[in-house]
Amino acid sequence: MQPLPARRLLSVLVAAGLGTSAAAQEAPPAQLDTVVVTGTRSVNRSQESSLSPIDIVTAKDLQSVGDTQLGAVLSRLVPSLNFPRAPGNDGSGIVRPAALRGLSPDETLVLVNGKRWHTSALLNLQGALGRGSAPADLNSIPISAVDHIEVLRDGASAQYGSDAIAGVINIVLKGAAKAGSNEASVTAGRYSAGDGKQWQGEASLGVPLGGDKGWARLSVVQGHADSTNRGGRDFRDPTSPVYGQRTQRIGEPDIRTHQALLNVQYSLAPHADFYAFASTSSREGTSPALFRAYNSARNVPSIYPQGFLPLNDVRSIDSALVAGVRGTTESGWRWDVSGNYGRDHVGIDPIHTLNVDLGATSPTRFNAGRLISTQKAFDVDIAKDIAVGWLRNPVTLAFGVEYLYQRYGIEAGDPASYFGTGSQGFPGFQPADAGYHARHDVAEYISLENQITDKLSGSVAVRHEDYTDFGNTTSGTVSARYDFTDTFALRGTAGTGFRAPSLAQQFYTTTSTNVIGGVPTQIRNFAVSDPVARALGAEPLKAEKSHNYTLGATYLPGNWTFSLDVYQITIGNRIVPSENLVGDDVRAYLTSQGYTNIQGGSYFTNALKTRTRGVDFSSGYRLDLGDAGVLQFTAAYNRNHTSILSIAPNPPQLAQNGLELVRVGHIAQGYITDGAPRDKIALGGDYTLGRWGFHGFLTRYGQFRQNQDPVSNPGYDQTFPSRWLLDLSTSYAVDGWTLTAGVDNLTNVYPQKYKAGSDGAVGGTWPYPDYSPFGYSGRYLYTRVAYRW
Repeated sequence: MQPLPARRLLSVLVAAGLGTSAAAQEAPPAQLDTVVVTGTRSVNRSQESSLSPIDIVTAKDLQSVGDTQLGAVLSRLVPSLNFPRAPGNDGSGIVRPAALRGLSPDETLVLVNGKRWHTSALLNLQGALGRGSAPADLNSIPISAVDHIEVLRDGASAQYGSDAIAGVINIVLKGAAKAGSNEASVTAGRYSAGDGKQWQGEASLGVPLGGDKGWARLSVVQGHADSTNRGGRDFRDPTSPVYGQRTQRIGEPDIRTHQALLNVQYSLAPHADFYAFASTSSREGTSPALFRAYNSARNVPSIYPQGFLPLNDVRSIDSALVAGVRGTTESGWRWDVSGNYGRDHVGIDPIHTLNVDLGATSPTRFNAGRLISTQKAFDVDIAKDIAVGWLRNPVTLAFGVEYLYQRYGIEAGDPASYFGTGSQGFPGFQPADAGYHARHDVAEYISLENQITDKLSGSVAVRHEDYTDFGNTTSGTVSARYDFTDTFALRGTAGTGFRAPSLAQQFYTTTSTNVIGGVPTQIRNFAVSDPVARALGAEPLKAEKSHNYTLGATYLPGNWTFSLDVYQITIGNRIVPSENLVGDDVRAYLTSQGYTNIQGGSYFTNALKTRTRGVDFSSGYRLDLGDAGVLQFTAAYNRNHTSILSIAPNPPQLAQNGLELVRVGHIAQGYITDGAPRDKIALGGDYTLGRWGFHGFLTRYGQFRQNQDPVSNPGYDQTFPSRWLLDLSTSYAVDGWTLTAGVDNLTNVYPQKYKAGSDGAVGGTWPYPDYSPFGYSGRYLYTRVAYRW
């Protein structure tokens, strides 16, 4: 058969989907989202033949560096993924966001075994990259439970719904109970500066159920990490009792981790399986605020005669349960019916602090309240390979429905935490802030996929969603691939997507301390429905809408693999936090509304239309040297840039209230366009000789930029230059044991410091930028002992 013209792809697929069913075929039970499954409903799609770019990270890859946080390890291995380290006092150092292709973290969808993972309850308002997002928390998943991870670098809202604008991260869990699949390990290390000691124990054990009918696998993690501090010496006030000492804390937080995940599968009938996985995760750590001087109006000298550094004790308790039944009918229909529950609970307790309005009787520890995010989902997925007489290969027809329930809540803190100015570092949630808010969504989707000829394959997908808060939307995607030879192919995707405004973005209300013009300032984030926010220009949030285009090529000559993809993502109605709205007119208005201790306000707004353009390149080479061992090389590159195409004009109510404000100003725009590294290079080498293994990673993080207030700090916008980091390790394996010793950031690289005089430097006590793609703590040394049986 001659290749069909690409322009006929859509009509061919639609027509094929209406063809007659093939004769019943004997087939094993098939899972709808397994084996190189992300972005496809086909059961035999490989990474090499994928219509969209997919990175696969194995469990072995996850053990190749010293870091034990899942998101941090992924960012080393996938160049288009960033996992910034930000010592924010809102807890973003504990619950860290991951960002794909330079977009916001909540524009990447996270799946576990193909099922939507719930989002964090914590809203990131202090960090630079991903500011204003409440994405899924990758670190809530035990790293010992992970078999491999598929990172789809393409829009996939038509397949999976909201959030999949930048791509999809699908975490595939370990299963089965085969001999040699059980493992236990202990990792320990510290930074060469002498602080940041860490240890983490991991184990994964599988047992058979009912003979060969099924299995259960339990994976656990327990660990502890001490904090690091790279704050500058405080020389601001020669009369201070702490003159010349470190008064701020910038670096890694201290974290205590307890996690477990149980994954189960059991055969109910020859062609029907029950499956389930349940997880629990508890992580607790402290995030620092800004130092309060001994003579500050924010201090009570009788409690802290030398001043104090407020800390926030942040506890994230995460739980999830997914259960379902899947199988295959005698006529070849593959079906999957599942329920999904997820909940994240974040508690914030300010410690080593006080409430200045309570004077000498103030407590030094407070309960500031709780944030709770809940998700419930019910999914029905159906698929079949349908033979069509005039096509050489069957068409994979897939369709399904999803019901999604989401709930977000704020619980008030104790009265002392919000009385007057509230507890320093993080004022408590007030009764007026508290409440629960929920919404429902019903979605339907259909997709068609076909190997049309020996050379041409394609797919089309459409999904419709109906949310009870903002309304309905429809997304669609068309993908195609043409194999010119056995080794060279072109592929492309065009689609639309969306992201529903999160409940946190609509209803989160709190007061925080921001440095504006070098001065700590009380800023209140208002819910968009609050009358005060409406007077300041807030409007009901709409869904973000995206248009995605990707064009790529793959080349597989011999032991080499190459892939190159260019992409463009345009997002309209992009949701961002407004600029901190300050000034005499704002303060006067807030005072008139009863907010006498608040100097400014902010809220979320559909303010921007942006365009992100970029390129992804990856290459790998494997050389078998016989008795001299096996050598593998990998090289990957990502470059992207986001431009602001337009900013929504201020609504008329601002002028009606006599206010002239910039809702998205210079600082906020900089977060969007230049907050992420402009590019990233990841080079890897792995050499195995007998029982010995030698591993190396060389990563270059490109430049990023941070803007300062153009009024109070003009001329201090700063571009932080690129940095190279080298990670090395060696391992020795014998009788099931593997001993590893390694060093991350061998050359002890740090980000460039702030310019002298920059507001961000806080008088030199906060020397490094608000976030760093690789941290602030320098060289890390570690050892690992693992046993496999």
